[in-house]
Amino acid sequence: MNKDEQDIEAEIKGKGLTAKRITPDDLDAEIVDEDFHVFPRTQLTICALTLKNGFTVTGESACASPENFNAELGRKIAHANAREKLWPLLGFRLRDQLAGG
Repeated sequence: MNKDEQDIEAEIKGKGLTAKRITPDDLDAEIVDEDFHVFPRTQLTICALTLKNGFTVTGESACASPENFNAELGRKIAHANAREKLWPLLGFRLRDQLAGG
């Protein structure tokens, strides 16, 4: 969970909003594996997150200046971008559950 997510979680809890919802912990609990790839001769990093049900989401990171490429930072950004895609997916699943579908 990043700092922004921590702040939002604290605000939600502080306002007493207790209805069923998706939390950052829910996102993290869905992820069972992660793989990274940097394409040869590029600064493009791809992260593939595998979820509990076998579905895969991807995120990417690229820098414009090759001199700024840092593999660890590229993985961090690509992972964050892939993880961000889980919000709408889990939100859709929750909405189906709430609607009785």
